[in-house]
Amino acid sequence: MTQTSKQDHVLIFDTTLRDGEQSPGATMSHNEKVEIAGLLDEMGVDIIEAGFPIASEGDFEAVRDIALNAKNSVICGLARASTNDIDRCWDAVKHAPRGRIHTFIGTSPLHRDITGLSMDEMANKIHDTVTHARNLTNDVQWSPMDAIRTEHDYLCRVVEIAIKAGATTINIPDTVGYTIPRESSDIIRMLLERVPGADEIIFATHCHNDLGMATANALAAVEAGARQIECTINGLGERAGNTALEEVVMALKVRNDVMPYQTRIDTTKIMNISRRVSQVSGFPVQYNKAIVGKNAFAHESGIHQDGMLKNKETFEIMRPQDVGLAGTSLPLGKHSGRAALRAKLDEMGFALADNQLKDVFVRFKDLADRKKEVFDDDLIALLRDSGAAEQNERIKVKFLRVICGTQAPQSADLILEIDGVEHQKTCEGDGPVDATFKAIKELFPTTARLQLYQVHAVTEGTDAQATVSVRLEEAGKIVTGQSADTDTVVASAKAYVNALNRLLVRREKSAPDADVKTVKYTDAG
Repeated sequence: MTQTSKQDHVLIFDTTLRDGEQSPGATMSHNEKVEIAGLLDEMGVDIIEAGFPIASEGDFEAVRDIALNAKNSVICGLARASTNDIDRCWDAVKHAPRGRIHTFIGTSPLHRDITGLSMDEMANKIHDTVTHARNLTNDVQWSPMDAIRTEHDYLCRVVEIAIKAGATTINIPDTVGYTIPRESSDIIRMLLERVPGADEIIFATHCHNDLGMATANALAAVEAGARQIECTINGLGERAGNTALEEVVMALKVRNDVMPYQTRIDTTKIMNISRRVSQVSGFPVQYNKAIVGKNAFAHESGIHQDGMLKNKETFEIMRPQDVGLAGTSLPLGKHSGRAALRAKLDEMGFALADNQLKDVFVRFKDLADRKKEVFDDDLIALLRDSGAAEQNERIKVKFLRVICGTQAPQSADLILEIDGVEHQKTCEGDGPVDATFKAIKELFPTTARLQLYQVHAVTEGTDAQATVSVRLEEAGKIVTGQSADTDTVVASAKAYVNALNRLLVRREKSAPDADVKTVKYTDAG
């Protein structure tokens, strides 16, 4: 989309790989992070916040490799108000054609209490750390964490200090999702009016969705003068999540008549990246999620269907094709070949390499033998399951047989391959899934606690695939596993094992730097 001026261009700052990955259970592997960054770059995201480099060696390497592969996007790293953090951040992002340091500190009374700094001490720290960052790069972003609950006079004071120290972008975070649209716009207007030099830098907005108003708050800030929106794919993020990229981008596009601002986003790529982020994070998209939900373009009411047949604009404010969703066509079957599968996946927005297509085709033929028809949603579940299998799997389900009955105890005979060696166990339980999970825990003992077990059918019919989600927690680490199969018990076993493999990845990540006691205090927004 052509930009006509700086004033009407809203920058899209995506933090899926930093704030999004902080969602409990949403761990992504190194390769997945690099892949998602590539998709964001291709889609036209202006700034990608790739991670928090000092948190661990794994995080540093991911940010560095994303920077090395960047083509158009600015690659940003997060850093606390510490010279060590800032140096480590720059070491990672400096490899990008354009790198940004994003440094922050909590400025509200609650957060000042945590740091133990007085107002003056914090002001000096802001000056020193922003100055240090600016000496490394001319692209520095600064955030007063919990800005919404910071006293206005003090907020103006520290924003002015950050600007004078060299910050080129000032982000105003609603860290706890507390604000409302009117307040969100009032704060941006106040800063633009009261802070010297405010008209020479870019103001950003970073909203959380705790009260369900993240998108509305972000758009209100834009109307007041903010020109950068921080957001995530599918609204992923801490607690109730962040502003959803797809929502603000499509709102600006559909209602450009009342919000005359443009972005660089190629909206036809939205559905593809939404599905991929859902796959790698293990977080399913709710059916009625705006823009990318399964029901976002579905019409069941008779009145709605009649209106759609006569004039689609009656009940559709945007076309499915605008977000990369092709019209549903005939399903595939067991006689469909590889070319038909590739054409269908291309139509759905999935570009697979030859080796990936080969693997998916084998899974597709196996599924088609068990189902009469394979629908689009079946293929999405199949790709999600295939993506889960691409993890560094130390544990694999090799064989499962369950015995069920109304009188006798339920039992599961399970073979797991663990580090290349097969192990077998038979356990009884209160139902086939319980017996299966007990067998897994016998073969691979952990202290992980099952927090969530969820099943939903992908399509209709008795031969429908079941998608199972499993969430495990161990020593504060939360992981989510998913799998799909026409056999619910098999899907359950694979989902549990997928979660265990993700837990092992979390365990094996390098320990953070010495300042571990505050590394988790990383929500810059």
